[in-house]
Amino acid sequence: MASAWRRVMVYLGLVDDDEYEEYEPYDEPAPVAPSPPPAPPRRSAIAYVEPEGATAGVRTLPREPEPNVTVQPRPAPLRPVPAVQTARVHVVAPAGFNDAQEIGDKLKANQPVIVNLQAVDRDLARRLIDFASGLAYGLGGQMERVADQVFLLTPTNVEVSAEEKRRLQERGLYRS
Repeated sequence: MASAWRRVMVYLGLVDDDEYEEYEPYDEPAPVAPSPPPAPPRRSAIAYVEPEGATAGVRTLPREPEPNVTVQPRPAPLRPVPAVQTARVHVVAPAGFNDAQEIGDKLKANQPVIVNLQAVDRDLARRLIDFASGLAYGLGGQMERVADQVFLLTPTNVEVSAEEKRRLQERGLYRS
């Protein structure tokens, strides 16, 4: 019991801890053998003579004149701007989440996709919208709501023509 009180008093800093004042015994390290002295530097057949007035350790080298060189900026390579394609829109009316693969495959093939979620329950529609928006973002495309519960996914550099929009409007899948 006394040792418990002693530890509490040490913890609170009321008494000194005797354990820290003692050194633990240790073995003396083995002596290290002295290393041999470094070899004297070799003399070379070429000698360097410092000019008069030179400071020790600092050598100056004669400077050769620089040739007159004109640097012309190199023009940046031109990249062709990708042409905007027009493609026929693929319409998907998913019955389950397994139809999401069809949406992804068509969008990866640079084909615009209409996702018609009018006949789908609310939870499945939310999952498909999340999937489609992530897919469009990941492929650099766009997603826009074109009618109530109908979304148009367009890949990068693909545009839906006015004729195609009119065809979708006749089917009730596109509002201007």
